[in-house]
Amino acid sequence: MRRPVVRVQSRGKEAGVVSVVMKFGGTSVADEAAIRRVAAIVRAQIDRDAPTGGRAPVVVVSALSKVTDGLLQVAVLMERGERDQALVRLEDLEDRHVTLAAALASGARLAAVTRDLAAEFSQLSGLVRAIASLHEVSPRLRDAVAAAGELASSRLVAAALGEAGIPAVWVDARDVVVTDDEYTSAAPDLSATCRRAAAVLAPIVERGEVPVMGGFIGATPEGVTTTLGRGGSDYSASIIGACLGVSEIQIWTDVDGMLTADPRVVPNPRLVPQLSFAEASELAYFGAKVLHPSTILPAVSKNIPVRILNSRRPEAPGTLITASPQASNGTLTALACKRDVTVIDITSTRMFMAYGFLRRVFEVFERCKTPVDVVTTSEVSVSVTVDDPRRLDPILEQLRTFAEVSHERDMAIICAVGEDLHDDPTAFARAVSALEAIPLRMVSQAASRRNITFVMRDTDAPGAMRRLHDAFFGAS
Repeated sequence: MRRPVVRVQSRGKEAGVVSVVMKFGGTSVADEAAIRRVAAIVRAQIDRDAPTGGRAPVVVVSALSKVTDGLLQVAVLMERGERDQALVRLEDLEDRHVTLAAALASGARLAAVTRDLAAEFSQLSGLVRAIASLHEVSPRLRDAVAAAGELASSRLVAAALGEAGIPAVWVDARDVVVTDDEYTSAAPDLSATCRRAAAVLAPIVERGEVPVMGGFIGATPEGVTTTLGRGGSDYSASIIGACLGVSEIQIWTDVDGMLTADPRVVPNPRLVPQLSFAEASELAYFGAKVLHPSTILPAVSKNIPVRILNSRRPEAPGTLITASPQASNGTLTALACKRDVTVIDITSTRMFMAYGFLRRVFEVFERCKTPVDVVTTSEVSVSVTVDDPRRLDPILEQLRTFAEVSHERDMAIICAVGEDLHDDPTAFARAVSALEAIPLRMVSQAASRRNITFVMRDTDAPGAMRRLHDAFFGAS
């Protein structure tokens, strides 16, 4: 569905008037208590900035916890022809938002947000009924359905802030974030988005009001709804922060910050108080759930610190991510793990001395729009890993036109990251020794010597994580 295109007059590349962008994840806006905590955190930020003349923050929110999954399930049910069940689930989602609105707002504000939610879900109902008629969910339609979660949650948070005495203005993120038309994983147009941010968000802040917008969503230049991919709310916040030249981008979640390992796998991991942009990028890319892999990129471009904080414990210091790492007391900063990976082995005796072979291999992945995580090579073979299996069949088919190809699913990548790895010649040996009882499929150390990467069977990953953590951080 096309929306009216917002026409803006450029105010320059950066507005330079916003102190902080505050992004709150799904668990941070999960229910009434969580949203009231968000209002208190935003109020505290305003009070801290006021004495130094700091402007109001921009608030970016995810959908309520589990709502995006619920919306996509409604779409799947409609596609299958299970219309009644789909409509019941959609009604449940609407009831959840309307009930929250009644708990968070009153009077004219409640009437307004209830009316807006009703309009949002009415439009959504039309979209899912269209799915039933088409018997398929196109990527474009999937984005339109998924976007409803952030549109609804941002309306609730704006109303809650207003009820708490904080002047807040709801902003449709599609009027700000401009993307291409690669539906379900759209790429932002940074120049166009910065012009929109300066024209739409900066005037609100200059009036002393708090803009509240959903993350994860944007629109094409023609006004068609898109999404940035799962976890894209962090990315949205970072883009807005870079466009407005803020002093800090805050990512509020349900953990104290970046940890030395996933606490669901390693008991009692340690908090990492500070790390570099490069370390954070590696950890996010290789599976650290607390941060979306794309978050760091816009922040790096403007050298804006990113702080990860716990909305349930706002007094905790969190983790600060900056251009330069802090002095470390150990070789490693943290471990990350990416599960459900596929290894593809490409073998050809013609590869020897054939300078065009690798180009042909990676052109296949480029055509299929599938990124590669880990690469190892020998004289006659190349092995790569991918974590997106959607285009695996055409990848294998194209590779087999010029090489022998095999693949193995249910694999995992463990990445050990640390700026100080390059200063410790024993680190690689210690890591491999810690995993001596575990069959390793691939082993790689980056040219920067900032990480050591291991590929193994998915079932071996939890034990491997615990062994590595014990070896470098002490028994947990």
